[in-house]
Amino acid sequence: MVSKQEVLEYGAKLAKARAKLQLSEAKLNFATVRAPFDGIIDRLYEQQGSLVQQGDTLTALSDNSVMWVYFNVPEARYLDYMAKLGPGQNDHQDYETRIQAFLSELNRQTRIELVLANGSTFLHAGKITTIEAKFNNQTGNVAFRADFPNPNRLLRHGQTGNILLKQTLHNALVIPVRATFQILDKRYVYVIGEDRTVHQREVVVQNELDDLFVITSGLGVNDKIVLDGVQQVRDGDEVEGFEFREPAAVLEHQKYHAE
Repeated sequence: MVSKQEVLEYGAKLAKARAKLQLSEAKLNFATVRAPFDGIIDRLYEQQGSLVQQGDTLTALSDNSVMWVYFNVPEARYLDYMAKLGPGQNDHQDYETRIQAFLSELNRQTRIELVLANGSTFLHAGKITTIEAKFNNQTGNVAFRADFPNPNRLLRHGQTGNILLKQTLHNALVIPVRATFQILDKRYVYVIGEDRTVHQREVVVQNELDDLFVITSGLGVNDKIVLDGVQQVRDGDEVEGFEFREPAAVLEHQKYHAE
């Protein structure tokens, strides 16, 4: 037989033991470091058995499942982008809505690729998500941010590379760079008339590639231009014995594809 008093005493002892267990578990939790997210651990600043204090750094953990890649956009190109937004209503909410709509449209029309330091192209395409708030007045650029999924954890923080923005331009007029010449900040070509006389004509370049210019004005699809030897030609010269080359034959030897 066990008296009621003994049951209460043993119950109190059990409660005390449970409290000690909870206290020990709480102290043990203080000695266990758990990461708040999955990632890659940097160097260990402290080793097992080291005496540490509150505020000491044990290591650094990087979440590189999605990588933020910052790249610079020249001010003129930024202004061209912003002009596509329209005037709006001059309020913050309207601006944010238009910016997000613009970025969505830019991502829809453009494939954002990352070229790594060894020249290879990263397997996954990115999306432009952010435009920084201010310009770098020393370089005249503003930073854009593109987010790249990184499922294989190939990319690490601090890596470098180049961003490629690939767009397909429909019904675009393109000419080789070597067919143009520059006077101050303007670009010109020599157009061959029906009387075989060449005339200097200014052209407006929309996009510049390595060996191609995308022309927005100044030329028509039926115009014939001097392709090679533009430095040897003068306005008003009459050309004889020239060879006409089909546009497809010229463009097939260029670095970028056009048809």
